[in-house]
Amino acid sequence: MNILILGTAAGGGLPQWNCGCGNCSAARAGHIPSMTQSSLAVEVGEEWVVLNASPDIRAQLAQTPALHPRTHRGSPIRAVVVTNGDVDHIAGLLTLRESTPFTLHATAATHRTLDANPIFGVLNPVFVDRAVQQLEQPFAPVDGLEVTAFAVPGKVPLYQEEAEVDTRLLGEQTVGLRLAAHGRVAYYIPGCAAVPPDLLHRLRDADVLFFDGTVWENDEMQRTGTGHKTGARMGHMAMNGSQGSIAALASLTCRKIFVHINNTNPVLQPGPERDALVAAGWELGFDGMDLTA
Repeated sequence: MNILILGTAAGGGLPQWNCGCGNCSAARAGHIPSMTQSSLAVEVGEEWVVLNASPDIRAQLAQTPALHPRTHRGSPIRAVVVTNGDVDHIAGLLTLRESTPFTLHATAATHRTLDANPIFGVLNPVFVDRAVQQLEQPFAPVDGLEVTAFAVPGKVPLYQEEAEVDTRLLGEQTVGLRLAAHGRVAYYIPGCAAVPPDLLHRLRDADVLFFDGTVWENDEMQRTGTGHKTGARMGHMAMNGSQGSIAALASLTCRKIFVHINNTNPVLQPGPERDALVAAGWELGFDGMDLTA
């Protein structure tokens, strides 16, 4: 099972188009790498599955030779699996409208979100099969790869929020993915609001974990003057602190990689936060990171 990080950033990427924070300015100047929005690609038997179709998918595919067409017209991508209805995970589906077959796997809730917006009607059903992924029911998007979707604490997409927002809903609106092939297991959880005991127990069989690294501190956007919401209000755990993901997942001995990293996160530059992350046994994902699980 070959896994390739297509995009590492949270919504907006790095640099974000309207942000002049320290990280975005450093990325524009070439001092730190730029990042496209969160997505993985998984290969088994020379067939590929994309996990989350980010708004940057055209650029991601263009810079990934393994995902280039192998014939006059076509793609080695056989399926797309999405973990929620967030814009940064479904907008790229609009780029994949060019009459090449693939299967779109999502929960019933996410399919309803897509169906409610007529723009996604450009995904011609003659070419794009819709498959409903049932929670806790393994499916095979390509031969040799078993994927299981499971609920993780999260919230509805921003554009579906109402006056009262439950940021730790547990259901079809936010899922993690267990990927299994040839005796190896990887988990992809780009959005997660908490690590309850049952989730920690589930992850015990992981060889590699890709986990939500949106913010370092819960009040990071407030501290940097880039927004008023906390990480928790956005449905994401902070990395740091006694209630953070580093502490919550400290007992796992697998390879641990942060993805879905916000442009405000200080770990994007060398410093004490990056040092603490590495000392805790974590890696910082990056666009183009290629590994075999």
